[in-house]
Formats: sequence, C-alpha cells, structure tokens
Amino acid sequence: MENKLQFKNRIDLQELNHLIGQIKYEIKKVIIGQEKNIDLLLVGLFAKGHVLIEGVPGIAKTLSAKLLAKSISSGFSRIQFTPDLMPSDVLGTTIFNLSTSKFEFNKGPIFSNIILIDEINRAPAKTQSALFEVMEEAQISIDGTTHKMEQPFWVIATQNPIEQEGTYRLPEAQLDRFLMKIEFTYPDEQEELEILATKNERKGKNETFEITEVLNSEQINMLRQQVQEIHIDENLQKYIVQIVQNTRNHPGIILGASPRASVAVMMAAKALSAIRGRDFVTPDDIKEVAIPALHHRLILTPEKEMEGVLPKQIIAQIMEGIEIPR
Repeated sequence: MENKLQFKNRIDLQELNHLIGQIKYEIKKVIIGQEKNIDLLLVGLFAKGHVLIEGVPGIAKTLSAKLLAKSISSGFSRIQFTPDLMPSDVLGTTIFNLSTSKFEFNKGPIFSNIILIDEINRAPAKTQSALFEVMEEAQISIDGTTHKMEQPFWVIATQNPIEQEGTYRLPEAQLDRFLMKIEFTYPDEQEELEILATKNERKGKNETFEITEVLNSEQINMLRQQVQEIHIDENLQKYIVQIVQNTRNHPGIILGASPRASVAVMMAAKALSAIRGRDFVTPDDIKEVAIPALHHRLILTPEKEMEGVLPKQIIAQIMEGIEIPR
C-alpha cells in the first residue's frame, strides 16, 4: 500500500478553512463556475491586497464582488465611476457649517470597509489619482488633515477591457497598487445552461437576498494576521525574486515588475496556501498566483504588442525557464 505523507499544521487554520468553505457555499448559490477566480478574490481579502477584476460586460464581475461583500458583516459602499466623477465625489469634501460657523469634513463613499469601484477605467486620470494615497496607505489627506480608514479596508475594482469605448487606461502607478488583476472569462456551455436553469428557478427573486453573512470585520483582521504567519522557505523567496528579476531584463518587456510585485506574489502565495489548508507555501502556490499578481504591472515592447503577445504569456515562459525549488 502506498504511504501517504501527512503534515501537521503548526498554525491552526481550522477556523479560516471553515469560514472560507461557508463563503464559497454562499457565493455558489448564485455564481455558476468561476471557482478559481473566487479563490483569487479570497486571496486578495486575506492577503490584505486590493483586487482588480477585468472582463467583458455580463460575466458576473460586479455580482461576484457584491456577493462576497454581502457574505461579510462590515461596512460596504459601491462607487460607480463615470467620466464626470470628481475626486471629491469619492473622498469627500470640506463644507462650511453655518450653524456652528466651522468647516466640517463630509466623508465620501471611500470611507467604508469594503469598497466596490465599478468600471474604474471609466473615470479620467484626475479622479484615478485620488485613489493613490488611500489604496497604498489606507488614509487620505485633505486640507492639511489626515483621515485614517478603519480596518479592514479593501478595494475591489472592476473594469472592461481597455479596447472598449469610453474607457481610460489606468496609470501604471495605480495598477501597481492592486495586489492582483483577475480575468473573468465566458462560462462554458454546461455552465451557461446551469446559469439559465438557476435564473429560471429563481422566478425574478433578487439573488443577493439569498446570501447569508459569514464573518465580520474582527474575524477578517484576525485571519489576515494568521496569513502573515504562514511559513515560506528561503528557497521559495529566491524563486519569487528570480521570476520578478527576469521581468526586468526580458527583451520583450519595457517596464518590469517592482519590488512591490515580489511582495505581492509572496503574500498572495501565503494566502492561497492558507485557503488550501496548509501553513506553508509550495512552489505550486507561487506558480498559481504569479500571473494574476504580475501581468498588470508589465509594459511590453511595441513589437510584442503588435505580435499580439500578452504579459501572462511572457510570465509563463519566464517561469518555465527557472528551476523549481525542491
């Protein structure tokens, strides 16, 4: 009989795995397929990293984010980005209160725990820049005063592909503030049949009403700390650095990944290993999160873009050329 190695976790991940199982159960009441992308959304949540979701309209980008937020008992706000949206519409503004004869700051919708920014690439650069400080430092500075965000603070943004009409390319500095970019794709034939059957059975009922809250803000903060303690071997850290370094000297890439990208890959791998029930990172964890954590940070040469080469293809080639640590 074949012997099976069993590893005993040094960190108790039972509660985290139980809660993740419950969240997935709630989301699957509505969302058909997209299991890998739901895992990546959870990676972003527990790795304390903002997530960008990209895909064509109508494939449940916004719905997936809303359902995940609905399963969490915490503050939630949704901001619909439009070409006429101003920074003050997002951050808030200072107004003069006639009754007190004092200036008062009215908080904008960014002041919440989970913020869904819908169609983020429909707002111009002026509004995009308003997110730089808050996404990196969980604070905003207005009129000389710094306002801190309550934890957990997590941004989920959706965008249509750049070639869609009425969109703006996100600044590289802002893209670098997203832990991952998750690409939602069309369902296969069987999944689409299930979508129709589920929608037909629901008889017009609002799907978000079916979602039950699973965890609260305090639990998220506790589980995030637990993810920080996941073990990653020094050889695996070198493996991450090799991948990122190779994006900087690849002939098909103008702008490679930054050290922030190395940290993003490591933290995403830690969160993924915790979701999979392990308190240590494996090479497969790194390979699974490397493309979502890196491909939005790279700028290819014009020649590669004209050839139709995608950043994720180059990242895959880079990983194939590096020996996997054992």
